[in-house]
Amino acid sequence: MKTLRETIIIAIRDAAEVRGSAVASELTDGTVLLQSGLDSLGFAILVAQLEEDLGYDPFTMMDEPYYPRTLGEFVAVYERFAPKS
Repeated sequence: MKTLRETIIIAIRDAAEVRGSAVASELTDGTVLLQSGLDSLGFAILVAQLEEDLGYDPFTMMDEPYYPRTLGEFVAVYERFAPKS
């Protein structure tokens, strides 16, 4: 079973492929999202795909908007709002 981080990285690569973009070869927690290879439409595709895959969109669940700067922060947002099992 894939971890949440693996699911997100796969979705980033898929969103980039849909947009015809190249993603940074190695995505780490410190990777700056604006330098990952996705543009704003690519991020919209990414969040929509993750909502389909995971069943939730943490950005619509927030009381105050927060825009993660790095991949690590992005993963942390998804971890924070993950449905409790």
